[in-house]
Amino acid sequence: MDQIIVRGNGPLSGEIPIAGAKNACLTLMPATLLTDQPLTLTNAPRLSDIRTMTALLQSLGAEVASLQDGQVLALSSHALTSHRADYDIVRKMRASILVLGPMLARDGRAEVSLPGGCAIGARPVDLHLKAFEAMGAELDLRDGYVHAKAPAGGLRGAMVDFPVVSVGATENALMAATLARGTTVLKNAAREPEIVDLARCLRAMGAQIEGEGTSTITIQGVDALHGATHPVVTDRIELGTYMLAPAICGGEVECLGGRIELLSAFCDKLDEAGVSVTETARGIKVSRRNGAVRAVNVTTEPFPGFPTDLQAQFMALMCVAEGTSVLEETIFENRFMHAPELTRMGARIEVHGGHATVTGVDGLRGAPVMATDLRASVSLILAGLAAQGQTTVSRVYHLDRGYEHVVRKLRGVGAHIERVKEE
Repeated sequence: MDQIIVRGNGPLSGEIPIAGAKNACLTLMPATLLTDQPLTLTNAPRLSDIRTMTALLQSLGAEVASLQDGQVLALSSHALTSHRADYDIVRKMRASILVLGPMLARDGRAEVSLPGGCAIGARPVDLHLKAFEAMGAELDLRDGYVHAKAPAGGLRGAMVDFPVVSVGATENALMAATLARGTTVLKNAAREPEIVDLARCLRAMGAQIEGEGTSTITIQGVDALHGATHPVVTDRIELGTYMLAPAICGGEVECLGGRIELLSAFCDKLDEAGVSVTETARGIKVSRRNGAVRAVNVTTEPFPGFPTDLQAQFMALMCVAEGTSVLEETIFENRFMHAPELTRMGARIEVHGGHATVTGVDGLRGAPVMATDLRASVSLILAGLAAQGQTTVSRVYHLDRGYEHVVRKLRGVGAHIERVKEE
C-alpha cells in the first residue's frame, strides 16, 4: 500500500493544469446506456473511479475504450448483454446507481445493487426511486438490489418534486426522462455545474431539455437518442483544492482551466480570508495577499453555495488562520473524520455534531496521519504543505478516486512531496 510523504517548504509558484470533473464524467458515462450509437467523452480525468465505472458498464455489455492516455473515452452500448449491476462492482462507488435510470428508460428493466463509496454518511437512494415511481416504474428492493421495471410502453413523463436537493437523484431522473413518454418536470432540482454539463451532453445526443442550472428542469421525452462527442467540464473540486495550496503555504499559483463561476461562493470565502483570486485568460491565479490568513465561518450548501467536497480542505486552511472559525456541515452527517488527524498535527479543532470549531495555531507539525475518505486525504496533504517537518499520509487509495497525478502537479509548483510504498 502506498503513502504520501510531504515536507513543508514554504511558498509555491507556477501553474497547475486542472482535469475534467470526476463527478461529471461519472454521470456522463452511463448516458451511453441511453443509445445504441457511440458516445465520445473528451477531457476525461484518469482516476480509479473512472476505471470502476468502466468495469461496471462493460459488465452490462457496453464497450469502453480509453484513448489518448485516458483523456478520451469512446463508449458504445449497441448490444447490452445484461441488466444487472452486481454488488461486487457497485459497492466500490456511489455513482454506480446512475446506471439505473438509463437502463430503465431504454430497455424497461434493471437490477442494481445498492451502492457504496466513501463512509461519509448514509446517503440513501430513496429520492432516485421516488422519481422513477412517479414515472410509472415498479420497484422492488430485495436481497440488497433494486429491481425496477417500467410500465408497458415505457416510462411516463411526470412531475417530480424533490423534498430536498439531490445531485444524484436529479441526474438519474434527468437521464431517465429523456426517453419517457411526455413531459417531465423536475422541481427543486440540483443546480451544480455537473448537472448543466450532463444536460448539454444529453442535448447533443438529441434530448429536449430546458432549465438546467435552475431549480426547475423540464424534459420533453423523445423516441431515441443518438451519438455525440462531448467535453467533460473542468473539475471544480480539484480546482478549489489546488487554489488552497498557495493560500495555505504562500506563493502564487495559476490553476489552468479554472473559472470563478464554478466556485463563486468558495472564492468569496477565500477573499474574506485574505486570499487574492483573479481570473486570467488561462484560468485562475491565487495568492495570499498580506500576512496571515484570517479565520472565516463556512456553511456547506448545495450549489451555488459552498461545496461540501471542499470543506475538509478549507478546514486545513483554517487550522493556520488568525482567529476562530466555525465550519457547519449540512450535506453529510459524518464528514469531520479528518479533524482527529489534523489535531495530530497540532491543530485545535472541536467537533460537536454538524459543527467544527477551529482555532488557528501559529504552525502545524508534521506527523503520521491516516486518510479516512477522498477529500480528507487531500486535506491532510494540504496541511502537510504548511507543517514543519514531515507528514506521512497513509491509506491514500482514497486519493486515487478523485485526483490524478497529485504528486506531479504539486511538485510542479515547488512542493516537496513524494509517493512511496509503505514499508
